[in-house]
Amino acid sequence: MSLRHAVLGLLSESPASGYDLMKLFNASLASVWPATQSQVYGELNKLTHTGLVEVSAHGPRGRKEYAITDDGVAELRHWLTEVAPSGQQRHDGLLRVFFLGILTPLEAQSYLLTLAEGAARAHGEFEQIDKHAEWDEEMISVYGRIALEYGLRMSATMEDWARWAAEEVTSAKARRASELARAQLGAKEPEQDKLPATEQHDDE
Repeated sequence: MSLRHAVLGLLSESPASGYDLMKLFNASLASVWPATQSQVYGELNKLTHTGLVEVSAHGPRGRKEYAITDDGVAELRHWLTEVAPSGQQRHDGLLRVFFLGILTPLEAQSYLLTLAEGAARAHGEFEQIDKHAEWDEEMISVYGRIALEYGLRMSATMEDWARWAAEEVTSAKARRASELARAQLGAKEPEQDKLPATEQHDDE
């Protein structure tokens, strides 16, 4: 997704001023594709220059209302039907998981529990959006609720996985792998970070 197509998508429902677009953006798209006011206004200028958007009305104090053009609709349809989504090809948080073995088990566990807490907060925020949003029958509202369900489900899954992983890094197998990795680096586990034998999960 690009900011260009986010703006075109919002304008496809109805004409709007830059101010109105920012309100819509913050109420519907910010959790998926955040943007600042300067970015949105800058994109409006670019879209107007390329003929995908036009100024449809002028108001007091220089207020402009923008509408999507036929070329803009064609571009939006092209993006929706012919351009493959880029997906999440990079995830900094998961990349770190591959190398948690150079930490002590308690350090690795702390990191994963931090991810779990972050996912829980995100889930709570999505729940608040769902609770307070004025869902109606307009396009952005109907399909926005469908998109919000993705956030609800993914954040719940992320928390569940992170709490599971926090237990896994204390297992006997994970501890041995970590000890080997840290031994190769010359690292030693601090006494205070050693788990009692009863807390080590033997998964053999």
